[in-house]
Amino acid sequence: MPRPDKPVNGTLVFLKAWLKSPLRVGAIAPSGERLARTMARVVPRRSTLPVVELGGGTGSITAALVRRIEAERLIVLERDPELARHLRRKFPAVTVVQGDARHLDRELKALGIERVAAVVSGLPLMAMPKRIQREILDACFKVLEPGAPYIQFTYSLFSPLPRREFGLSGRPVARVLQNVPPASIWVYRRRGGTVVARGAREQQVKAG
Repeated sequence: MPRPDKPVNGTLVFLKAWLKSPLRVGAIAPSGERLARTMARVVPRRSTLPVVELGGGTGSITAALVRRIEAERLIVLERDPELARHLRRKFPAVTVVQGDARHLDRELKALGIERVAAVVSGLPLMAMPKRIQREILDACFKVLEPGAPYIQFTYSLFSPLPRREFGLSGRPVARVLQNVPPASIWVYRRRGGTVVARGAREQQVKAG
């Protein structure tokens, strides 16, 4: 008779992934619950399109997102195979794809998805070369609905992306001081065909 799977310690899975590839994982601990809740509140609810999370990790942001939207609408892209397996076990109703964020458009096309309502990113962008940052952003804005947000958290006091160089408009919408370390949440849109009308502003989100 097969034995049931043992519970998986998400923090240990995360630490193992960090030790294997610290620049890819970025932090030495999963995102805090308050940061995750605040990020999820930025995701628009009115759309029925899918929402993408980049770098699901152990699922702290994923858990907040499935309280915000239907789990069936959420697609999580995670590069590390062990973390991806952990996410599939923890969130069976969520579509978890093991893959590279630079190929997001290709991964979604394989699922029959052309457009998404938002991209929520926990990727350590500031640890990446600008070339890779640009490839990730290009892949994301290929699938984002016109005016839809790219939501990124950062531990930096400044924008984690070069807005002018990448043709982005963006600003911080929340600062979560209770997170360890404190984090800011930025919302970006791309100027041109995929940006909201000039003058439209994101509502400030309170961390709580």
